[in-house]
Formats: sequence, C-alpha cells, structure tokens
Amino acid sequence: MPDFLQYPDRETLMENIAEDVAEQLEAAITARGSATLAVPGGTTPAPFLALLSKVDLDWSKVRVMLTDERFVPETSERSNTRLLRETLLQNNAAAAQLVPFYREADTPEDVLDDLADAIKAALPLDVCVLGMGADMHTASLFPEADRLDEGLDLAGTAVLLPMRAPGAPEPRLTLTATVLRAARHIHILITGEDKKAAFEAALIEGPASEAPIRVVLDAPTQVDVHYAD
Repeated sequence: MPDFLQYPDRETLMENIAEDVAEQLEAAITARGSATLAVPGGTTPAPFLALLSKVDLDWSKVRVMLTDERFVPETSERSNTRLLRETLLQNNAAAAQLVPFYREADTPEDVLDDLADAIKAALPLDVCVLGMGADMHTASLFPEADRLDEGLDLAGTAVLLPMRAPGAPEPRLTLTATVLRAARHIHILITGEDKKAAFEAALIEGPASEAPIRVVLDAPTQVDVHYAD
C-alpha cells in the first residue's frame, strides 16, 4: 500500500517533494558515485522541478531523464524536454546530464533503438517521480493505447516504447512498467480533487489495463503519493 501524503497547499507539496528527492539523490551519489532521476513532463510538476534545480548537490554526477515525451521537437510548446530545460536544468542542476527522449525523425520507431540504448546505460532509476491523469494513466501508459499491453508486461525486456492513444495528438515515447517499478524510490505527484478520486479508484483491485497507475502502486519498493488540492 502506498503512503498517501496530503499537504495544506501546493507550495508546501512542491517544497517537500523537492527536499525528499534531493536527499535520495545525494544518498545515491554517496553510495554508488552517481544517480539517475526520472521526472514527468506537463505543467503540474514545474514548480517542483524549479525548486530542485537550486539544490546544492553534485549535479555533474546526476543523469536526468523524462518518464515520457511527446514526439515533437524542442521548438514545440508541447515538448516536455523543453519544459525540463526551462525548469530543472537551470541553476545548480544545469550541470546534470540529460538522457534524451527525442531525436529528429519521421516516427519514434526510427530512433527508438538509439534512444533506448542511452536509457539502458543510465538504469536502474534511483528516483522516479510520476504524475497521474484523471484517467489513471501514468507516464504515457494510457488506457486504450496501442501498445499498452507491452508497456505493462512485467516480463518484458523493453525499456522504452512508442505509444499512440486516443485523444493524444501526437505519438509518445514512454518508459515501460518494468523500468518504473524497478526504481529505488518512487514518488507520485497529484493535485486536485479529480486526481484524488482517480487515485482512490486505482486502489481498488482491477486490471492495470484499465488503470495503468496500478502497476506502479504495487511496486516492490516504497511508493509515496504527494497530494494537495
């Protein structure tokens, strides 16, 4: 059962999750000489990423990657990589190494192998921060996505998959459930009553295909859910 941590406001949530992640990254560097951090895109985690960028840490020993990305160039306002460069990869964290999730090509399949090889070299994740949608998707593991079964397959060997889903304007690239669940520390960041209701629904037993976040909620490591209205 994940730990549900409720905060009085979003500002306090962002401060606390930044502090937790910084401590875990520092512990990983001390123990193993380096650390790998995966973070979500979208606007909700932006304040957390900006706070984390200012932490006094040996960022040159930290590899940073997204949990998923829209297959668009960084010039697009929909690029998660662009958001990452504008929030986390600033200040002290400008020294971190970015593991890319996008290369220019006609389709994500054209660059999948090269991107996956770089990701494999940075695994396992020391800290993984995830978001969750009101439809209970996480990363780009969407209900009804075309390759969702592969993405949720815990016996699968893929680390990165292209994903197309109803309502998603462009193809995505996403880490698979195997990679997400193997993270040493997992945090889920949610805000708003609709997502709280979705989280509570996801706790009810049922297939991960209907609520992909379930595959992370029952990960073998500690899962902390950070929530504010």
